[in-house]
Amino acid sequence: MQRKTRIAIAATFSMLWLAAPTRAENEPTAVEAESVAEADAAEAPTAEALTAEERAIYERLVALDAALEYQSGSIPIGDGLATLSLPDTLRYMNPENTERLLVEGWGNPSGGGTLGMIVPSGSSPLSGDSWGVVLSYDEEGYVSDEDADGIDYDTMLEEMQAATNEENAARAEQGFEQVELVGWAERPRYDAETHKLFWAKELAFEGSPSNTLNYNVRVLGRRGVLVLNAVASMDQLELIQSVMPGVIAAAEFDEGHRYADYQPGTDKLATYGIAALVAGGVAAKSGLLTKLIALALAGKKLLIPALVALFAGGGTWLKGRGGRTTMEDAEAGARSVPTPPEPPTSPTSPT
Repeated sequence: MQRKTRIAIAATFSMLWLAAPTRAENEPTAVEAESVAEADAAEAPTAEALTAEERAIYERLVALDAALEYQSGSIPIGDGLATLSLPDTLRYMNPENTERLLVEGWGNPSGGGTLGMIVPSGSSPLSGDSWGVVLSYDEEGYVSDEDADGIDYDTMLEEMQAATNEENAARAEQGFEQVELVGWAERPRYDAETHKLFWAKELAFEGSPSNTLNYNVRVLGRRGVLVLNAVASMDQLELIQSVMPGVIAAAEFDEGHRYADYQPGTDKLATYGIAALVAGGVAAKSGLLTKLIALALAGKKLLIPALVALFAGGGTWLKGRGGRTTMEDAEAGARSVPTPPEPPTSPTSPT
């Protein structure tokens, strides 16, 4: 499907979904919104303006949107592994609904094996300005945070950027767009009390009209790491930054799985630390990075043609103790949004 088709469907879906007569506290009045609505209507397509192919896809998305189910409040995830305590502004989709959204709605490959997804309340996850946080769990062992205070994130960024640039030639040969790691959209921070790590990267993909925001959260536990990955466009940075504190606070391991529950000599100890969780060098060797790449939102969705990549770079990010620690080989991964199959003549759900 051509890019203009995807954007047209996204715009039409967003307009019709938002036509529901709801009003938030800070929403503009009817008079204030009238001029904006008139300007939007002059540019945005209507459902009637879609081609037969576009309309078939649009009708499938409408049916999918109506079928998706959500949960709110306190939600157990992972069969006693952790609990989400969501504010009213956020809601949860279980793994089954998440799979449908990622595959049927956002055009990602099947088989992600997620723990579900967090999406905003009050808007459809299929609207053009939607976003989501995919949850997963990597049981790779207890990650020591002893290196947290000695990481030089400026040096790490430089080496990740260099590794990304070196990988562009290989990406071009494989048919992927070239990508630039612009920098930290939010500098990595680790909270030693809650054992939560979070950071964000700004990515520029060749041919994309706007840069991509990749926001990452890692919650350290007794036997592994709870992974939360969010992808949006950079013009949503302020919005994402405003909601991520609630997302970060919402995810907690249950008793018996918490970081403080670790039993030295009995429980498995991961072969990497905080630095590798951010950059991925050692994690790639143990399979963690491969899983993160597969579980990342491989694009801002079928409706918005952007890409996202996770990078692994080796290098000299640890400082102190009289020298530098060299990580293992640099690896990088990038994946484009797959082109969806041609829609059938009737608006049936894709398989």
